[in-house]
Amino acid sequence: MDEATCSRLLEEHGIKPTANRILVAKALVSSMQPQSLAELERRIISIDKSNIFRALILFRDHHLVHAIEGSSDGTKYELCHSHDHEHDDDQHPHFYCESCQQTYCLNDAELPDIQLPQGFEAHSANLMIKGLCPHCKK
Repeated sequence: MDEATCSRLLEEHGIKPTANRILVAKALVSSMQPQSLAELERRIISIDKSNIFRALILFRDHHLVHAIEGSSDGTKYELCHSHDHEHDDDQHPHFYCESCQQTYCLNDAELPDIQLPQGFEAHSANLMIKGLCPHCKK
């Protein structure tokens, strides 16, 4: 994804496109799997950890990234394909391989429908399945 497309993506989610934010968005777009803060820090050597983290939090708050918890190296982030900066319409489960420690998106799987007790209001859901990926299972 080029810089202009990243800028438009940020603007569509109500985020002012700055040079740092564009770099973080490009790193997320180009990655094949969700990335941790440490992984992004290694990929984006021109930005310090605190600026990457601030961009990720802003992206999360505007539904541009999912924050995925439950992996060995903390929270991982992936680009969200939500069409709205007000709410997330791209929720899906994830798989964490206990051997290679990679996190995979299960885009074609749906989250189970959970009926909450009266008075509860859901804002997001996160389902992490753990086990062995096909490569490590061999």
